Amino acid sequence: MNFFDSPVIIALAKQLDSAALAQRVIANNVANVNTPGFKKSHVSFTEELKRALDERAPALVTSHPRHFGGVQDIRQVSPRVVQERDTIMRYGRNNVDIDQEMVNLAANTILYDFSVNALSARMGLLGYVIRGGR
Repeated sequence: MNFFDSPVIIALAKQLDSAALAQRVIANNVANVNTPGFKKSHVSFTEELKRALDERAPALVTSHPRHFGGVQDIRQVSPRVVQERDTIMRYGRNNVDIDQEMVNLAANTILYDFSVNALSARMGLLGYVIRGGR
């Protein structure tokens, strides 16, 4: 097995991609806080990643990635932007709550930092092995 094909390395890389996308989405929401009719968005990724990493899930055979019941390959999991159209927060049909966006930004920053540190530790382990334990 290739070191870079490890599910942990792949999951951390995907998490970093998701956090970067979430940062852009949050910035877009904040930039449009006073735009009438604007509908905020969020990034959906965590549940799909959990499902792909769940070892207890039955490995059902599927013939198409959109079929129900199969365990998704971690390489196929990707973040997606979902627009929230059902809520109205402010006058003018805008649903951006600046306080909630700031909380989302802080949580996303913590998640990004954690993912970078975990990936860095994994790469440090590889460096340790390459140096022969020195």
